[in-house]
Amino acid sequence: MNPLLQDLQLSFRNVVRQSRRSAMAIVAVTCGVVILLLAGGFIESNLRDGRELTIGSRLGHIQIARPGYFEMGQSEPFAYLLPQDSEDRMAIEQFPGVKITGARLSFGGLVSHGESTISFIGEAVEPDKEDALSPTLFIPKGKGLSLTEPKGIIMGLGLAANLGVDVGDTVILMANTRAGGINAVECRVLGLFSTVSKAYDDSALRLPISTARELLRVSGSHVWVVLLEKTEDTQSVLASLYSRFSGKSLEFVPWSDLADFYNKTAVLLRKQVGVIETVIAIIILLSIANTLMMNVVERTGEIGTVMAMGVTRAKIMRLFVLEGLLLGVGGCMVGLVLGIIAAYFISIIGIPMPPPPGMGHGFTARILVTGGMLLNASFLVVATTLLASLYPAWRASRMVIVDALRFNR
Repeated sequence: MNPLLQDLQLSFRNVVRQSRRSAMAIVAVTCGVVILLLAGGFIESNLRDGRELTIGSRLGHIQIARPGYFEMGQSEPFAYLLPQDSEDRMAIEQFPGVKITGARLSFGGLVSHGESTISFIGEAVEPDKEDALSPTLFIPKGKGLSLTEPKGIIMGLGLAANLGVDVGDTVILMANTRAGGINAVECRVLGLFSTVSKAYDDSALRLPISTARELLRVSGSHVWVVLLEKTEDTQSVLASLYSRFSGKSLEFVPWSDLADFYNKTAVLLRKQVGVIETVIAIIILLSIANTLMMNVVERTGEIGTVMAMGVTRAKIMRLFVLEGLLLGVGGCMVGLVLGIIAAYFISIIGIPMPPPPGMGHGFTARILVTGGMLLNASFLVVATTLLASLYPAWRASRMVIVDALRFNR
């Protein structure tokens, strides 16, 4: 028989022989894996939903602008305009993986209703493209923009509340024109929207790009927003665009470079996962080490006997390390199965969540268990159990044969 297989059989028998203690260690590992999967899956689900909400409500997957626009565009907005009708944009829309592109024009100004006047951030869009470009934009009241109502606008919930307007009300938008003058246009509020950023909702409104061009007396747009078929294709499409338009005066920026709030949230949540992993690793380490140390103490006479019969110290150490690995792997497998089952049923039910800081509305959370999380949990358990097994195994292998034989007398 293969020596390793023989050692595995002996280690398995020793694990089964100490059934109660082994069961407690396996339960500890199982609980740790289940907690890790559920906590990690909860955070992973929130990150993925937040990512798609950010992309689908405001940013798209890639934004294209003149070089320097994202750094200097706010101070010199009219110096970075893209052409209104461009062959480059048409070519980009034909790229593999690209779903749709849309032009956007950003500006600031004042909005008035009755005796109230406050500043706003305006984002002019193409109404016929926004259903596809902004599928996750939440409009709790009213409706979205429409080509049939060029003077219709939608406002962030916070901005509407600060101004005291509701759906159907008329407002006046005022902004500086390219020539330096002031222009105004009368618009009607079609709906109120909410995004993942409450700060944005407190100051933003959206309107048809044709009305914005009339208000600012310009043509063109500041950015072309690109929506892809899959978020996972962002980097590959971005590389293709850079290669194809390397000689053009265009800058391609992925959504991740523009989503500052999401990036900070992701860093915070991943640190929390790291803390959970550390705690679970300590629990597993103590559970396995305690179980094996008790086994070493109770089997001191037995260890002395087999060493007197010629079993090497290396083999003794190997047997105890294998025992620890069997406990860890057994608990890990049970934990993975139970964790996947628990995540599935919790996701069916859903977890109602209140609005987190910076958001204007709550959401229903799920548990998303990915293949990477399963591999990470397995690696954590195997590495921790291996580490926990080394000292007890070393203690067992370093016994003095005569003292070990006298232990139980």
